Amino acid sequence: KYYDDITNNFPGGIFKYVRTVSFYDERPFEHEFFVKIAQSFPFMEELTVRNQKRQINKRLRNSKNLSIIKYPYLKELFIINTCMDYYEQFLFDTNTCLPFDVRVYMQYELVKQVTRNFTRNRTRSNCAKINYVNLCKEMKFPEYSDEFSAGKEPFREHIKEYFPHTQID
Repeated sequence: KYYDDITNNFPGGIFKYVRTVSFYDERPFEHEFFVKIAQSFPFMEELTVRNQKRQINKRLRNSKNLSIIKYPYLKELFIINTCMDYYEQFLFDTNTCLPFDVRVYMQYELVKQVTRNFTRNRTRSNCAKINYVNLCKEMKFPEYSDEFSAGKEPFREHIKEYFPHTQID
């Protein structure tokens, strides 16, 4: 089962049979929203986030001790159509604890920024849990489609070291 195009107006609830979830909104998704999603979809296996709006409460979040979000059954994460804040939301180990063997689809340039050129310790533990990553370099978005194409280019050795258990495309 799936639940598509969830917005910030999502009321919550428990959906234990839903495995595929997607979000879209023109307002930013804050950390508390992701907590609600993790609680509402405890067996979620696939998550797609589409949002280009910067998180408003990000600075407040950095000064608070917020709960670390866990997605124990997550197998695929698509954050290609997002701004850098959502990369931080999922890659910072102070925000999210990704499960082992997750497949993640991201934009190369945003990953490079968030990881500080693949050297940042705060993102290292979640990146080490990824078993497949698609780092898109060139984006082409047909209208109303989630399809993309990535230019093929070999990745440098330090990137492979940062994702030690990962197939990189």
